[in-house]
Amino acid sequence: MVANPKRIVLARKRRGRTQASLAAAVSVTADHLGRIEKGRADPSLETLAALARELGFPLSFFEQPDPPEVRTEAVSFRALSKMTASRRDAALGAAEVAIELAAFIASRFDLPAPDVPVMRGVSTPELAADQLRGMWGLGEKPIRNVVHLLESHGVRVFSLVESCDSVDAFSFRRDDLPFVFLNTRKSAERSRFDACHELGHLVLHGHAAQGGRGAEVEADRFASAFLLPKASVLAHVPPLVTLDRLVQMKKVWKVSVGALIQRLHSLDVLTEWKHRALWMEASKRGYRKSEPESTGWESSQILGKVFTALSRDGVSRRDLARELHIPTAELDALVFGLTMSRVQ
Repeated sequence: MVANPKRIVLARKRRGRTQASLAAAVSVTADHLGRIEKGRADPSLETLAALARELGFPLSFFEQPDPPEVRTEAVSFRALSKMTASRRDAALGAAEVAIELAAFIASRFDLPAPDVPVMRGVSTPELAADQLRGMWGLGEKPIRNVVHLLESHGVRVFSLVESCDSVDAFSFRRDDLPFVFLNTRKSAERSRFDACHELGHLVLHGHAAQGGRGAEVEADRFASAFLLPKASVLAHVPPLVTLDRLVQMKKVWKVSVGALIQRLHSLDVLTEWKHRALWMEASKRGYRKSEPESTGWESSQILGKVFTALSRDGVSRRDLARELHIPTAELDALVFGLTMSRVQ
């Protein structure tokens, strides 16, 4: 059996393991494992079996061709400087597995073509959001389901895995195909904003090369304007803005109370004093951690249909994982929270 060293690296990083800890676990030296990963030494069958057991991947995974590579500089990680290397590598590993899952799905189903333009020349994030709303025919109306909207324009949406809980969301393009990963353990409102934040990176920053804090602020401004279009929001502002009224207002656009406070402030509806006062009251009520009257979490329309069709054709959850040469847990993690109907 010939092992692909790049597959060993992917499996190790996917599990957030260092060479030293993995080498000790499989009874080889870190130097020897390093040479295996660089293709300068072949692992024995015994070592390869130990690696498969320790990393939780089937042996067939290590026989496959080179995996798709996702570089750190091509991904829109928020607060990258605060992220541990193991968390970053685990997220990138999940992305590489997801690309192969997306390719499998695309080879068997007709999916929407990518339609996410790059607008680097647009003067402000707010203007880019307005223009994209116009291009996608949204006008000023609220967005009912952000995940469905992204998928209908060719974005491949997947869930973040358990080992990446500290990551809010991230995105990248591969061969002009946009990918967005969402932490499905956040509130529905937070995840909708995260999805639009990542859309902002794809639209404003092209291939999402790291741009630091400035790029994050721009993506936030885009998401705010995209979810809360100016004319629509101003038409709903009551004469007296109170936190209780904001809790009712937020239901129109399915955003968090905090997002609505920030948007009203950016539109000069709130004075600095009123802005601070609302945030203080929201904090006292615990709204920063728990969203009041939260909406239901959004699911993936495409994944739901794909899994329903596969199940109807007799393709089980284990069959699909076996086809992809990954553990069933990997498949579950990539779709967790995004579909109610999955293969069994």
